[in-house]
Amino acid sequence: MAEIKSGAEDVRWDLKFLYSGVDDPKLGEDDALLIQKIKDFNAEYKGKLAEKLGKAIADYTEIKMLSDKIQTYLFLEQSRDTGSPAIKAKAAEVNRLISQASGEYLAFFDIELVALSDSTLEKFYVTDPFAAKHRPWIDYQRIFKPHLLSEPVESALTKRAPFGEEAWSEFFDELEADLEFAFNGEKKTLTEMLNLLSASKDAAEREGALKVIDEGLIGPFAKYSAQTLYMVIGSAAVERMERKYKHSMEARNKLNRVADETVDALHKAVEDVAGPLNKRFYRLKAAHLGLDKLKWSDRNAPLPFADTSIVPFEEAIATVLAAYESFSPTLAGLVKDFISKKRIDAPAVKGKRGGAYNSSLVLPGNEPASLTFLNYLGSNRDVTTLAHELGHGVHGILAGAAQGALMAHPPIAYCETASVFGEMTTFNFLKERLAAQGDKKSQLALLMEKIEGILNTIVRQIGFSNFERRLHGMDKDLKEWKEPGKLSVEEVSGIWMETIKSLYGEDGEIFTYANTEHLWAYISHFHRPFYVYGYAFGELLTQSLYAKRKELGERFEPLYLELLRSGSTKTVTELLEPFGLNPADEKFWADGIQTSLGALIAEAEKLSAEMGISV
Repeated sequence: MAEIKSGAEDVRWDLKFLYSGVDDPKLGEDDALLIQKIKDFNAEYKGKLAEKLGKAIADYTEIKMLSDKIQTYLFLEQSRDTGSPAIKAKAAEVNRLISQASGEYLAFFDIELVALSDSTLEKFYVTDPFAAKHRPWIDYQRIFKPHLLSEPVESALTKRAPFGEEAWSEFFDELEADLEFAFNGEKKTLTEMLNLLSASKDAAEREGALKVIDEGLIGPFAKYSAQTLYMVIGSAAVERMERKYKHSMEARNKLNRVADETVDALHKAVEDVAGPLNKRFYRLKAAHLGLDKLKWSDRNAPLPFADTSIVPFEEAIATVLAAYESFSPTLAGLVKDFISKKRIDAPAVKGKRGGAYNSSLVLPGNEPASLTFLNYLGSNRDVTTLAHELGHGVHGILAGAAQGALMAHPPIAYCETASVFGEMTTFNFLKERLAAQGDKKSQLALLMEKIEGILNTIVRQIGFSNFERRLHGMDKDLKEWKEPGKLSVEEVSGIWMETIKSLYGEDGEIFTYANTEHLWAYISHFHRPFYVYGYAFGELLTQSLYAKRKELGERFEPLYLELLRSGSTKTVTELLEPFGLNPADEKFWADGIQTSLGALIAEAEKLSAEMGISV
């Protein structure tokens, strides 16, 4: 693996506030304590929720905090060392024990909770402060009442969870982390190869890199990826039928607390409004690159005049911190805490899981914590990713402190709010700095890269969602659901190419598509059915929110911080009401696209014209 000095090499987590290692005696003690708490919970509350609801929720919260501490620690350790036999063995053992105990002793809780009468619940809301505080959580659980199965079945499903599609997905992560690609006389990881596509100004190098990636995915890895998808899709289909969901996306939509119609409207707006803007942008990019048509390897390429030098991690942190400070000292203070407490793991090293994420939790004692995981190589996109993940982090801390373990995590559809907001704050901070310097070329390079990022989040993720919908049984016209079947690698690749072309144009219209057929194979988000549309949902929601900053002035920051502190206690409609926004309005999505993408593309076209480039 080639060594890229980004200044992130020594920026590693210090996880001792959780455990000192997988052999820490405290980890074993907490495992035993958790299992005992689960057993005691069953003995104390089964059949008695109508008498002890508030205390039951309090004890259930204690179980969740301890369980999250144990399982999050092991997940974090696995992320930074996917090949460690000791970590894998410990994680498998603990997950099995927790699943077995939860299936045996906790399956009754959801079933009995949603069966409580309205009058019983109202009594607790009046007399028990803890139950009253958790009313939003109880209401959320009751959404799924029609879909719960009998206690023995729920118990069996929970016990078997570690041995199903989850296990396939975990092994997928290990295989992906071990992928190596021979390129330019060096062995490179998938993360490094993908970075070349957005960092290299050499078109031939990018084209060669894409060819090596696609060819490297063909064969055993693509076959395993297709089989993993089959396990995920098959399990989801059985769950849908047994739990009596109307279609494959209904469960995710309910988890996100959004109506099917709202999600359909999002997809349609992206296809109808963002799709043409997508093509318009890439025509402009082709003009800047001096090309008539773009290869797929050119999609994320830097402009000829873009600064592609490595941004040292220290500089990236300073930039993001200054951007956050310019908007909210409260949020900047939380970011400083992450740095001082070593809650960021930054370098891209062999054996480490790919990508980036934030993991937030509430620890025993109601102490919120947040950890950020990166593969930082020093690109401008990596700086954006840093701002994004730290946004998740501040969201997790604020919501965890305000709402506690059961209500800290907002649904996927709007958990992206703070992360996208962090990106936009950092982008505008940098843009204003360049404008003050009168550097129009750098302004345009930054602007084009930001537009590309938004397109990747909106258009590309809805393309991913349409790909998923096809795999889960939707017809080619995306109108009718049918039963899914097992697909070969070639069939999956065929659907992949159809969904790409539906949003990016037919072969030769704007792009040519050589060496793209197998790129679906490395995307692990497909192992969480219909997760990806949440990115587009969150991006557009936040762009609409961000546009309100100027209008609301000083009133905006406290309203925004209150939104973040709400966790999962409100629906998206309730969250946006103070800002005068309504996502249930069918115009909301189209307006959000025009307000963000439309305005930014128009600005890029204007700056380009001033440089003598037009389409």
